[in-house]
Amino acid sequence: MTDFSEAMSVATSGMKAQASRLRHVSENIANTDTPGYRRKVISFEEMVTRGHHTGAVTTGRLRLDQTALARIYDPANPLADATGHYDGSNVNLLVEVADAREAQRSYEANLKMFDQVRQMSSSLLDLLRN
Repeated sequence: MTDFSEAMSVATSGMKAQASRLRHVSENIANTDTPGYRRKVISFEEMVTRGHHTGAVTTGRLRLDQTALARIYDPANPLADATGHYDGSNVNLLVEVADAREAQRSYEANLKMFDQVRQMSSSLLDLLRN
């Protein structure tokens, strides 16, 4: 039964990591038009327990994307400098939508793995009862 619980733990960690990634992607999309906003990027790291590679993942440090902010020309904007420009965000909606889709599919794959392990352990318990 430990193999089943380890497999469920790996799937659960994947779902948690992808949910966190999707949350940050959503924040990026919501702040696309926020002046000076830098895109948030999250990485994944393998979890190691007592020197043993578990196969589970966790979210790493949150980083801010250091690519240049878009320069927007709008002399009427109160944030505009003497040349009429201000710093926009560095969020690319196309990239964010692709990241959101990838996170969703990865979450669904982990969910299917979790459900498959649950069904297998249930079937095993049924066999042992009979």
